[in-house]
Amino acid sequence: MGGELLPPGDAGPDDVVLAWEGADVVAVRLPQLAESLDHILTVLERREGRPLAELDRKAKQEIVRTLEARGAFAVRHGVETVAGALGVSRFTIYNYLNREKGR
Repeated sequence: MGGELLPPGDAGPDDVVLAWEGADVVAVRLPQLAESLDHILTVLERREGRPLAELDRKAKQEIVRTLEARGAFAVRHGVETVAGALGVSRFTIYNYLNREKGR
């Protein structure tokens, strides 16, 4: 997800401090959800070995299924971000999502 490790003393109120045997060991700063979506898209693009916009329709539908399972569309502007990465319209993303719900 692209988190960052910090010394426990540098932890902010939104960071997660991990302890081992009663002692704080490390703090984890989780990215904002929008940053996580960009990170996930980059990982998927790397996995596919080419820009997501170059994938065929079936592969794009699979990407949308994967992203939906990860909660990508709960993020503000998630549909727009994914549509841009896939080189399709928001309408197309909604069609892919509705198609899955119909199954």
